[in-house]
Amino acid sequence: MAKAKEIQRRIKSVNNTKKITKAMEMVAAVKMRKSVEAVLKTRTYANLAWVTILNIAGSSELGKNLHPLLNIRPETKKIAIVLISSNRGLCGSFNSNIINKAVSSIKKHGDIETDFIVIGKKGLAVNSRYKYNVSAEFSKVDYVSEVKEVTPIARLLIDDFLSGKYDKIFVAYTDFVSAVKQISRVKQILPIDIQTEDEYLGVVGKSEKIGTDKTYIAEKENKYLRSNGQKYIFKYEPSSEEVLNQMIPRLIELQLFQALLESNASEHSIRMAAMHQATEAANDLVKELTLFYNKARQAVITSEIAEISAGSNALKS
Repeated sequence: MAKAKEIQRRIKSVNNTKKITKAMEMVAAVKMRKSVEAVLKTRTYANLAWVTILNIAGSSELGKNLHPLLNIRPETKKIAIVLISSNRGLCGSFNSNIINKAVSSIKKHGDIETDFIVIGKKGLAVNSRYKYNVSAEFSKVDYVSEVKEVTPIARLLIDDFLSGKYDKIFVAYTDFVSAVKQISRVKQILPIDIQTEDEYLGVVGKSEKIGTDKTYIAEKENKYLRSNGQKYIFKYEPSSEEVLNQMIPRLIELQLFQALLESNASEHSIRMAAMHQATEAANDLVKELTLFYNKARQAVITSEIAEISAGSNALKS
């Protein structure tokens, strides 16, 4: 009977674990709904702000040297990567995927000297596992509601770029596509390259006009043509320079904010799925253990019946 009691203890333990994973799944589902709602609300604004900056900085009357954050340096000696991870585990391959993506991006560009600025405790693995230097660590909350929450990070990045500490700054984040699909991305945010062919931060799927889609941009530009085919000329008040001075730092904040929102939505989606799978696995294990328990119990009963029969036969003889 000792084996049956051991199986009973295992069944009880698995059931307790199942209650925990089910509770975590429900909590993650609530957080995911809030995060996805925030992502969808801000994504269009983030994309429009990016397109506006590209249009202003790329207009014929302006040059790349108009703002120092637009200056592309001739040589890249050192870069920084803002790595957005999670504070806790139990979220599948969320952290390993984004860390591996960031490391592979460094190797792709020739192993340039790299510092990491980590948002989320799990991102510290780039130091413990890959031995990259972590120059700053910021706490990460499960739900971000205001841009000002990333302002200290944006100011640090801008100051380090302007001082020449870094020649390029990237952000590594997980783009939310759907509850079952998330994509790890590494995007350059400084300097702002107006000639980039890369995707707009936060835009996913062709239906959302991902990237600098030439057809999509041409459609938008045609809306600003005069009847004679010439483009309208826009004037800025007080000046284009002042507009850029005010907008570009805000754009950096907005891009970081959007990346954090995308990562939060992805993290909670993956955690919800992971906890759901764990709960299902616990159910399967309980069924399997219950079958083993019934077999063990049946074996004990059969053994006892055999002993009784043997004893009865012995008395008769």
